[in-house]
Amino acid sequence: MRQLYYIIIFLFFASLFTGCKTPKLSEANEKYERGEYFNAANTYRKVYNKLTKREERKLRGEVAFQMGECYRRLNMSARASAAYQNAVRYEYADSMVYFYLGRQLQNEGKYIPAIKAYNDFLERLPDDKRAKEGIRGCELAVKWKKNPTRYVVKNAKLFNSRRSDFAPMFHGDNNNELFFSSTTEKAMGTNKSEITGTKKSDIFFSKKNERGEWQRPEPIEGEVNTELDEGIISFTPDGNTMYITKARRELNANTSVEIYTSQRSDAKWSAPVKYEITADTLSAYGHPAISADGKSLYFSSDMPGGFGGKDIWRISLTERAGSLENMGEQINTAGDEMFPYCRTDNVIYFASDGHAGVGGLDIFKATQGESGHWNVENMGIPMNSPGDDFGITFDKGEFGYFSSNRNDARGYDHIYSFDLPEIKVTISGSVLDKDEEPVANAIIRIVGNDGSNQKEIARKDGTFKFKLDRGVKYVMLAGARGYLNAKQEFVSDIAEEDADYGIDFILAAIHKPQVVENIFYDFDKATLRPESKASLDTIAQMLRDNPNVAIEMASHTDRIGSNEYNNSLSQRRAKSVVDYLVSIGVKPDRLQPQGYGKTRPKKVTKRIARLFPQFKEEDVLDEEFILKLSPEDQEAADQINRRTEFQVLSITYDMY
Repeated sequence: MRQLYYIIIFLFFASLFTGCKTPKLSEANEKYERGEYFNAANTYRKVYNKLTKREERKLRGEVAFQMGECYRRLNMSARASAAYQNAVRYEYADSMVYFYLGRQLQNEGKYIPAIKAYNDFLERLPDDKRAKEGIRGCELAVKWKKNPTRYVVKNAKLFNSRRSDFAPMFHGDNNNELFFSSTTEKAMGTNKSEITGTKKSDIFFSKKNERGEWQRPEPIEGEVNTELDEGIISFTPDGNTMYITKARRELNANTSVEIYTSQRSDAKWSAPVKYEITADTLSAYGHPAISADGKSLYFSSDMPGGFGGKDIWRISLTERAGSLENMGEQINTAGDEMFPYCRTDNVIYFASDGHAGVGGLDIFKATQGESGHWNVENMGIPMNSPGDDFGITFDKGEFGYFSSNRNDARGYDHIYSFDLPEIKVTISGSVLDKDEEPVANAIIRIVGNDGSNQKEIARKDGTFKFKLDRGVKYVMLAGARGYLNAKQEFVSDIAEEDADYGIDFILAAIHKPQVVENIFYDFDKATLRPESKASLDTIAQMLRDNPNVAIEMASHTDRIGSNEYNNSLSQRRAKSVVDYLVSIGVKPDRLQPQGYGKTRPKKVTKRIARLFPQFKEEDVLDEEFILKLSPEDQEAADQINRRTEFQVLSITYDMY
């Protein structure tokens, strides 16, 4: 809840009016200066409704602006933008009204009107970085809305009440307990907050049962919760020390916040003790976050030396003296940076309204490179929304919880879960022989240029499947006893989406001839036609994949013509094939040309029967069989007999 940042978190000094015109207005101003925005807004509204005279137009604009300020801090964007628009209508003098109007319209997701308001402000203050970032955020939000990330965001209803529930945090390294802040009616105390109109926030927690199911939240045990506001916590890695933000409330004094610590004893937590960061008592200190190694404390503060608004700072928990440091301009801006969360020593998350974003507070990820530079990136939609998104915590992998007031007109926060589903990239296929019969128990290996190396044995039907990663170049090799190896290469897509690649391996059997498809010659000649070379290139690759194999390259003719003529023609054609293979790098002594003419008619295989259903499997296409066929089927049989084949002669070439 944005209003809780200003309660539980930070001090806002405001003194807008002098010489108040009515007791009611004076009362409203006093409430505003104390940070009691809920009560102040109600009083301002009463004053505004009574200012109806023409001579009161200027004052009406001032009161409208002040109402906008209250609603802005209460995170009621629709009411705030309406109030600022009224201030503009009554010609309120402070140009900041345009900036705040742009910000509230952006928080409502009204990006075009927001850009206009920002531009109106830039006409008066051309170099303002905040307005320029606001415009950039509006433009980016339109793009992000069209191209959301793969994160799946859901309302974690079990943790949420009818009020605000926010800033979830796992209990140190124990991901079976989740703590968070809440203004539920079950919180301690009976008085409503003058700042928000709800109960003051307490710490609640939920834990998993034996089945891994979250149980209904309960108040934290011990002495942590009081009638003041408590919230925004972090734990040391061992879970024994809690760092907590507590509100400082004194009669007729401004609201501020400080960091405290509490110790765990059994299941209870001790009364919080203030953690002194500096001697500065005027600044606010909140949103503690313990580093992954437990040696540093990150927090948010408006102390001097920052970049404006609230900045993220860091201090050593082991060597306090001189260790306080601002996280720098790559992370901090003139806006507010809050709710840090340390995932690793060089990856932190935080919420900001100063960096370009969707609206309100957005969640950002900062990654520190080897040079020390922080790269900051917006988590995009749907992690971020036009409202406030903040207070993230991670479970294992890319799963966890955060808080957001999206889709709540009252400005109340709720806890949401997020998950980045694993991208499922697979490759599947079959290992078959040349006759399209499955090769059972074939071994398939796949090696990626990312160092991955997988192996699988094909099932009885020859099928296999592997899990892959995106953007990796893979080499696959399939082999089986009695067959030559086959290799294929491919690169998986880099797109962030599921993908299933299909690939089949056709293995050549060692013990029988293998037809080479698409080998063509000119009529009555032995000269290879150009379109034949692609198929012969695959033969050359097969020989490279099987370096210990020597083969016979055989050519066959149809039944037409004499034996002498067909034998001579087929021998010359076989030699043409061998000559081409030698020309592209195959050693001559691995190749033996052989012309068989029409002496070896083809036996119909399962594959041939599928392609030519007029023939049955095991039919022998000799001249006696062919002469019984129709003219059309005779031509088909002759076509099948005109073929080029290879036969393995040796699997020990160059081994000795």
